[in-house]
Amino acid sequence: MTMIYSRYLPLALCGVFALVSVAAVPVSPLFWLLAALFGYLFGLGIYDLVQPRHSVLRNYPVLGHMRFLFEGIRPEIRQYLIESDQDEEPFSRDERSIVYQRAKNVEDARPFGTRMRVYDSGYQWLTHSIRPKHIADTNFRVQIGGPDCTQPYSASIYNISAMSFGALSSNAIEALNRGAAAGGFAHDTGEGGISRYHRAGGGDLIYEVGSGYFGCRNHDGSFNPEKFAVVAADPQVKMIEIKLSQGAKPGHGGMLPAAKISPEIAEARDVPMGVDCISPASHSAFSTPLEMMGFIRQLRELSDGKPVGFKLCIGHRREFMCIVKAMLETGVTPDFIVIDGKEGGTGAAPLEFANHMGMPLVEGLTFAHNTLRGAGLRDRIKIGASGKLVTAFDIAKVLALGADWANSARGFMFAIGCIQAQSCHTNRCPVGVATQDKSRARALVVPDKAARVANFHRNTLKALGEMTGAAGLEHPGGFLPHHFLMREKDRDMVVGDEVYPYMPEGFLLREDDERFGYLKRWLRARPDRFEPYDSGV
Repeated sequence: MTMIYSRYLPLALCGVFALVSVAAVPVSPLFWLLAALFGYLFGLGIYDLVQPRHSVLRNYPVLGHMRFLFEGIRPEIRQYLIESDQDEEPFSRDERSIVYQRAKNVEDARPFGTRMRVYDSGYQWLTHSIRPKHIADTNFRVQIGGPDCTQPYSASIYNISAMSFGALSSNAIEALNRGAAAGGFAHDTGEGGISRYHRAGGGDLIYEVGSGYFGCRNHDGSFNPEKFAVVAADPQVKMIEIKLSQGAKPGHGGMLPAAKISPEIAEARDVPMGVDCISPASHSAFSTPLEMMGFIRQLRELSDGKPVGFKLCIGHRREFMCIVKAMLETGVTPDFIVIDGKEGGTGAAPLEFANHMGMPLVEGLTFAHNTLRGAGLRDRIKIGASGKLVTAFDIAKVLALGADWANSARGFMFAIGCIQAQSCHTNRCPVGVATQDKSRARALVVPDKAARVANFHRNTLKALGEMTGAAGLEHPGGFLPHHFLMREKDRDMVVGDEVYPYMPEGFLLREDDERFGYLKRWLRARPDRFEPYDSGV
């Protein structure tokens, strides 16, 4: 309650000072000027409280205008940082600015060329054609569903990545889902279960089943097949995703303290009130690669043939190969695999995990893609990619390196108003995105932000279509590593397929290629266990 008072204190003071100034007019007519000033600010603050477009102003009337003042001088701040060789911040601001403009249907063309220093090492670009193509329909789709799937799903190639209700506010979840419904793309539920706010918009859902089995669990936290079947039967649920790990904190479990569990969270997660909600670091429904394939088969049967896959951040490379060998031995393959890069975000994670655990997306995606090619399974399994994929270039890059589609959490959070205040873990998000404080969540107006979600998706795919056409391609799926170039530290140009080549189909089965250390790990991998029986990962 104290925080609420502090947020509205400037508004209240403006009202008080306006009244005091009016009362002081008999002392001096000059007090009319103060009365007019504070009266204007008080009226402005009242308007801030009710206007639907700016979440910061709804939560911080009057005071929130300081943010827009600083944004007005941002170009000068950016130039100072560039000249000081601190270029990380300008690039992140540019990235966020692109999202805001696309979400608001504002033209995102800019004068004076690139702000990136193209002569620096690490600069990346796509090749273009002298004979570009025009692509009118940019509603790019990918069919997800292997030979054992009876209800394949035609997914957009750009979808909302996993973010749970509880991590995000009710208004944020509802805005995302309504935007997904309007734009015809999918919304991953996150491991926190399907809440009433996921269902409110009617958008397509990817039901994420984590180690806590929220929404399909017994009282002891184990998996409950009957509850899962009920949830999976919902027509809104289009795919099932088993979460093995997430990029921001791979190998790390989690706990939602009892004090933070509201009746709505308890309903979505199917957990009791007054008890800490535990997400174990690993699954209890399976402990070996072969058992994992059995679990995938079980979920596919219980969901009546909907696409079933799993998400992970690549860790021990041999463990992923153990899973692939289990696919070959059992004949059971997932319909999809989502590779989550360690650069992915989270509301809270230990600093060491956020910075130094897990494989970055590009390396993880390349490894998984080539391992499936080497095992002769790539044509049966679609690959999604997630991890800081915000722009059309980001999507084109991961498609070139082997992905079939991309997921984004960060981009769609920007679209609903996230300003990267980095207060997600405090419950004091200034724009109502990452909070369970209803007085703060009210700042996020669902209809306005849902429209921005749909706008951002549509305009990003439009930009992707323009880049695809400029490359002389008909569809973004045509991007290959040789379309992707980068500059190395010596300022030598390197073609993508020199660094991230597609390995030959079936090379692991033939045991005839030891490039990049794939084969030595493949020979050590066993389908019946994750643990190594000799050294090496």
